[in-house]
Amino acid sequence: MPKMKTKRSAAKRLRKTESGKLKRAHGWKQHKLEGKSPRRRRHLRKSALVSQADENRLKPLVPYL
Repeated sequence: MPKMKTKRSAAKRLRKTESGKLKRAHGWKQHKLEGKSPRRRRHLRKSALVSQADENRLKPLVPYL
């Protein structure tokens, strides 16, 4: 069997935690930031875990992450 190819777009957006879960960045942080409250912008800085339903779909895209 040949090696599986990693989807590069997914590899750039996802990281793996110590327990093997996938971690992602929040959206809504690119532009029009003046209309968002400082508290909202501050919370968007932090990373979030990928939901379980999406994790099953995304794990095959990054097999060696």
